[in-house]
Order: sequence, then structure tokens, then C-alpha cells
Amino acid sequence: MSGLIIEGLCISIGERDVLRAVDLRVEPGTCVGLVGESGSGKSLTALASLGLLPRTARVKAGRILLGDDEILTPGQDRTAGVRGSGIAMIFQSPRAALNPVLPVGHQVERVLRRNGHRHHLRRSCVELLRSVGLLEPEQVAGLYPHELSGGMCQRIMIAMGIASEPQILIADEPTTALDVTVQADILDLLDDLRNRINMGMLLISHDLSVVAERCQMTSVMLKGAIVESNTCRALIDSPGHPFTAGLVRDLTQSPAADEWPVQASAADSGQASSQEAAG
Repeated sequence: MSGLIIEGLCISIGERDVLRAVDLRVEPGTCVGLVGESGSGKSLTALASLGLLPRTARVKAGRILLGDDEILTPGQDRTAGVRGSGIAMIFQSPRAALNPVLPVGHQVERVLRRNGHRHHLRRSCVELLRSVGLLEPEQVAGLYPHELSGGMCQRIMIAMGIASEPQILIADEPTTALDVTVQADILDLLDDLRNRINMGMLLISHDLSVVAERCQMTSVMLKGAIVESNTCRALIDSPGHPFTAGLVRDLTQSPAADEWPVQASAADSGQASSQEAAG
């Protein structure tokens, strides 16, 4: 086995079950979507993979694996050993996630140092900032978060996330509050990085159009449970759950519905290519 595997994960907070038998798999080099409304458990699933659950949370059943290694089971948490190098995460609201009193270059260097880099930290930092499409990275490294745009802050967060070339990158609503053109740039960047280092990516969003365009497979989450998993094309063409059908209905009624492509899986890539050629 390889990649990130979540099997039968059940988590409670107090007396309330917040995740119920969640199954999810992210293979190397693939992009898997996790879509659902706010509060459905999407971010909690991601936080469990990193061992960043609230203190009151309890893993009742199931397990999380990275490759063949169990990293989370009831009563055992080994996620600290893979955090950063094995699994990394880009959080919502990048400006809020960055330390406001430290230059962003210093923050990137701290991540590099924590992942084993000891020499030429500033040069490595500048190269990393350049790799995520930041112009004049030497100058950007000396700036504070409030001096950067939202899109630039998100690129900084992506640089920190890929600093150790993780096996899995979790992108939790990575385009929230960004302009539409900036959103596309950020998603293009994530796609490029995923392909470049053969990194698996879990793309979390409340927006089905985002995951339909970028992901090969998508799981739909509702009230702490995965209610449906399929290729994006199959979910849109033939949704099997009423909640998914509602998402598709909202999507197809959007004025921009004809302007976005649906990501094809390996199984239907030939059909998708012929349809795009005909269009």
C-alpha cells in the first residue's frame, strides 16, 4: 500500500460523534477531493491525519496509515513523526496562519530547519519562494505578512508546505477569500507541484466546481460521514445521494457552468479527451 489511507475512522468530541466510519485514500501523484458543507467534518478529517485534533477529541475506532505504517489508531498517535515530511497541510486563511511579527522568509527558514536543513537556509528559502511563483523572492523574504497580498501569503504557505517534499499535501480551502484569477493561479501551482514531485493531494472544498476541475476522485461528506465517493465525472453525471444531487444541481445552474472542465479519471480519460476535442 502507499499514500494516505483512512479506514473506518470514528472520532467523538465529548458525547457527540463528529466523524463516523470515514474511509478515504490518496495515492501518490493523484488529487482527491473532499467536498461538503461547513461543519461536515472535512477539516477535522485532515487534522486527524496530522495529529492536530482538539484535546477533547477521542479516536473511537478506525486507523490512518501513511504507506504501510499506522500513524493513528485508538490509543496510539504516531503522527508527529510524519508531520511535515510525510504529510503537510495548507490551512484556510493564509494571512491568519502566518506569524504577523516575523518576516515570511524567517518563517520559511524555520520550517526548513525543522525538516533537517542546516546550511544555506536563506538561499534555500529564496529558491523555494521562487519555485512557488513569487517574483523578486529575495525582497519578499524580508517582508511581513501584512505587507503581502492574500495570494502572495497563500504562496508562502504553499512554500512552507512543500519545503520537505511531503508524500501527501492537504489543501484545506486553499482559495478562500482570493480573487477568481488568483484562485486559478494557486490551483494551477498546486497541480504543477503535485506532478513535479509525485505528491498526493487532498483538496478540501465546499465548492464542487473546484474539485470537479482539479480532482480525479471525490468524496462527499455530510454530518461527519462520507456519503458518496466516485470519479468527478460519475458524481456529476449520476449522483447517488440526495446531498450530492443538490450540489450538482446548484453547480449546473451556475452561469459559469459551461466554462469549467471536469477532471477525468484514468478510466474515462479517453472519453473526456474526445469530448473536449469535439467541443
